[in-house]
Amino acid sequence: MKICFIIPVYNHGSTVEAVLTSLKPYGLPVIVVDDGNDEKNKQLIRSAVEKFDDVTLIVNPKNGGKGKAFALGIREAHKMGFTHAFQIDADGQHDSGCCSSFIQACENNPKAIICGYPVFDSSVPEHRKNGRKISNNYGKFVAVNKNVGDILCGCRIYPVADYIKILNHHAIINSRMGFDIDILIHYLWRGVQEVNLPVNVTYPKDGISNFRMVRDNLHIAATYARLTIGMIIRLPWLVFLAIKRNIKGQ
Repeated sequence: MKICFIIPVYNHGSTVEAVLTSLKPYGLPVIVVDDGNDEKNKQLIRSAVEKFDDVTLIVNPKNGGKGKAFALGIREAHKMGFTHAFQIDADGQHDSGCCSSFIQACENNPKAIICGYPVFDSSVPEHRKNGRKISNNYGKFVAVNKNVGDILCGCRIYPVADYIKILNHHAIINSRMGFDIDILIHYLWRGVQEVNLPVNVTYPKDGISNFRMVRDNLHIAATYARLTIGMIIRLPWLVFLAIKRNIKGQ
């Protein structure tokens, strides 16, 4: 088993160095993806990457969204021979203290996708929490799986081989705010087990958010509409998986 971190970066050049520093104790290689940042952020990203060993920088000339950036990183990880990719956000919201438990869970369940579910502090906006509940409930519906954890959390370890198969077999995977939903549902549709673990999440007071309320909610709604059609097409298979899980007591 070979694990690397992948960090997509857009507008968070100022926080990348702190994230890389927090990951250093784990001794794993890191792939940083500059997703079409402006020159100021590009310089901050390059400067941060140059301070660390075993960090690979990929530059996407034009902003394509988190999903596009992560796909570039996952293909590079595949070429480099990594079996698992640990996604963590560049804005520093995820407490890197969770990494040990995630890595241990991955070693114990190498075929599973290890997913974080957020443990929020008081900094989280209330509307973000409420919107998350709606998304999570609908995620259970389209996955035909009552055990689906948090559908939006960007702290996950993905088996790389399954990810490459999904990219190669599906022309449309949401590249922006619907990405975390879309890719997780496709893993679950393949019958991949999900292991859910807590991760402490903080919304920094002066943090920069790439979330745009109207645009991104429309992206998420469109993603769910497409996934609902996909669920209907796959329904016999998904019912079979649900029965199988119930028999195993999962």
